[in-house]
Amino acid sequence: MLQEFKTFIAKGNVMDMAVGIIIGAAFTAIVKSLVDDLINPIIGLFTGGVDFTNNFVVLGGDGTAYASLAAAREAGASVFAYGAFFMAVFNFLIIAWVVFMLVKAVNRAKEAAAKEEAAAEPAAPAGPSELDVLLEIRDSLKR
Repeated sequence: MLQEFKTFIAKGNVMDMAVGIIIGAAFTAIVKSLVDDLINPIIGLFTGGVDFTNNFVVLGGDGTAYASLAAAREAGASVFAYGAFFMAVFNFLIIAWVVFMLVKAVNRAKEAAAKEEAAAEPAAPAGPSELDVLLEIRDSLKR
């Protein structure tokens, strides 16, 4: 069983997946910084500085007003954190768009390499056409 496990781990696709997960985690940090540090401040300019992550509604409770979502959660209040959800969806859409653009660029590069490779291959030598072969057979049968 240990040998089977070693064989499984040594397969290229498992290693590729591991590398992809590690790079994906690092990429997520970059996109999170992009959203938090660059895009959200621009959105804040248009919305009057509203921080969407702190938009929430306290469900039930005694009517206590909380200064932030963190304060409400710390107090144990049941909250409907629609702002945090909105930002999570927004982050996902940005990550998905960037990954889409990266995949599109990689596919274009692969297609260009395939075209160059196909152009570099010499054309197959042209043999006699089907008509030439049939004419040759006809002439052979006439003799």
